[in-house]
Amino acid sequence: MEKHYDIIIIGTGAGGGTLAYALKDSGMKILILERGDYLPEEPENWNTKAVFTEKRYKTKEYWYDEQGNPFSPGTNYCVGGNTKVYGAVMYRLRKEDFKEIKHEGGISPAWPIDYEDLEPYYARAEELYLVHGKSGEDLTDPPRSSPFPFPEVPHEPTLEKIAARLKKQGLNPLHLPMAVDLHEGGKCIRCKTCDGFPCNIHAKGDADVCCIQPALKSQNVTMITNAYAHRILTDESGSRATAVEFEKDGKIYIAVADTIVASCGAVNSAALLLRSANAKHPEGLANQSGLVGRNYMMHINTAVIALEPKENPTVFQKTFALNDFYFGSSTFPYPMGNVQMLGKLQGSMMKDKKPFIPYPILNGVAKRSIDFLLMSEDLPDNENRVTLTEDGKIQVRYKVNNMNAHKELIKETKKMLKRAGYPILVAQPMGGIETNSHQCGTIRFGNDPATSVLDQYCRAHTVQNLYVMDASFFPSSAALNPVLTIVAQALRVGNHLLKQKTILPVGESMHVSK
Repeated sequence: MEKHYDIIIIGTGAGGGTLAYALKDSGMKILILERGDYLPEEPENWNTKAVFTEKRYKTKEYWYDEQGNPFSPGTNYCVGGNTKVYGAVMYRLRKEDFKEIKHEGGISPAWPIDYEDLEPYYARAEELYLVHGKSGEDLTDPPRSSPFPFPEVPHEPTLEKIAARLKKQGLNPLHLPMAVDLHEGGKCIRCKTCDGFPCNIHAKGDADVCCIQPALKSQNVTMITNAYAHRILTDESGSRATAVEFEKDGKIYIAVADTIVASCGAVNSAALLLRSANAKHPEGLANQSGLVGRNYMMHINTAVIALEPKENPTVFQKTFALNDFYFGSSTFPYPMGNVQMLGKLQGSMMKDKKPFIPYPILNGVAKRSIDFLLMSEDLPDNENRVTLTEDGKIQVRYKVNNMNAHKELIKETKKMLKRAGYPILVAQPMGGIETNSHQCGTIRFGNDPATSVLDQYCRAHTVQNLYVMDASFFPSSAALNPVLTIVAQALRVGNHLLKQKTILPVGESMHVSK
């Protein structure tokens, strides 16, 4: 291991992986630290019991709720992070999402950048992550400088019928923007083990396949796996980060760099900064505003299952979405959210929520179900936060908000599906403190150091060479999948680093603040 790097990136998910890719040809020496290992390629990748019931690829650690009760978080520590098992939906936020929006449950704050600042990077992100979609279908879609780089993933016959029935109601069903390798010569086989599963054939557009593997081909990029970052160290003034203290195989190492980037996810990046408290940063690194860990968001999600006696033969179900209620309706003038398909349910996937129902019944339901995900915006709340227990464990305080809007979305979805001919509709909340696949907030960016931790390029206001590049920077969660926005901002930050050359020499006589 080299003793001095230009940049250390902690984490290999959508933020860290993409940033490493953006800088791979810069000539800078880059060290990537990943606390997990490569996710194994094995038959269990596509085994529903192994993935959903046994949670084979989830972390085995426990976090704690406000009362100190342990819970098992839905997060993955591996090369590629949570993108290894995500649903591969790659939405751009709407143009309005970057502005202040009044919700029934409160205010969604404005971002320090506009949609136009991210638009060229959205286009690059869609190409990099193999995003398939169809322009012109979505009435809420923001302006685009270019069409989708790959054509839409077509609906299977059952979904085509639903789309036709909804169009007769005056609604606007559309094709989901999907990051899958389905173009000519691509690897995707349109299986039913995509949403929530690791892809056994590397056909999902994830951070490992799209970014880390290409980055590691550069002689200037090094990655250490199974390396857990304990804390980030600073110089005696506290104004510059100097090194990362990490553990591997029971031994402690210190890696020195000119620029340090935390890309551990909204919960773990906040925890890392809090663990990195020192004499100059007694409440946590870069936490002069007191906002590190606050405003934790993770969306409000419900599964709506439509049932009919006839079996649903759909295999690759995650192709369909609806944004007609995203900004409200004539009877509810506030944003409600997004409707999109879940990956095709299988009996084992429901066992966790319905443990007392026998598998034959669950399998029978799954064969006849059409499965929708309803997603509403989770509004920022200072008291929804990530902290550390006295012994340094992660503690999450979270109380749901904006539920009236979500209930309206459920109501509208049930109405449209009943009109479309589905007599039995079941709503199953997918929330809960352990469900954090869309985690964001906690280290928000902004122009005012009093009300934000990071500037618009995700650099800490009070530590000049410290960056945070994951969904921590989100001031609001919108009501769409966050990954494409993380990727776009990572490309933007990478471009900024290349332009600004914010690589500051450490010097041989460095003193580290403990």
